[in-house]
Amino acid sequence: MKNASRKLAAVAAGVGIAPVVAVIPATSAFAHGYISAPMSRQAQCAKGLVQCGAVKYEPQSVEAPKGGRTCSGGSRFRDLDDNSKGWKVTDVGQSMNVTWTFTARHRTTNYEYFIGGRKIASVSGNNQQPPSTISHPVSLAGFSGRQTVLAVWNIADTGNAFYACLDVNVR
Repeated sequence: MKNASRKLAAVAAGVGIAPVVAVIPATSAFAHGYISAPMSRQAQCAKGLVQCGAVKYEPQSVEAPKGGRTCSGGSRFRDLDDNSKGWKVTDVGQSMNVTWTFTARHRTTNYEYFIGGRKIASVSGNNQQPPSTISHPVSLAGFSGRQTVLAVWNIADTGNAFYACLDVNVR
């Protein structure tokens, strides 16, 4: 009788946990993306140009709740927030084309860009799934010298966004 009770308890526990286990990975793996040009911090990590931990293996996974204002967005990839890592800087003019690469697409609210906490651009995603890559211009008028541009991909049907930082020298 004791063995039967233990088996019944184990099955009940497994059934209770199974739906949670099945839902969690599907939610976080449903959509992923990063900036491939100019080369974002996580793209630099993926290419081994800068040592930055686990993001090297999943540059498309810098996902965190909407509203973050750091390169990691507050995700587990905190190395992206470290300005002393020796990030490679890309020379750009008063505007630059930004290319997002998606490994899984998600309906998009918008793409936002910030320098020093100030929003410099917002591009609507029209609540549509993007193609596998998308590019759009971002004006850097009024800025010069080395800047870190925070880019945020706000997805439409969850409370999360994807984050990327670009280190640029505005000429």
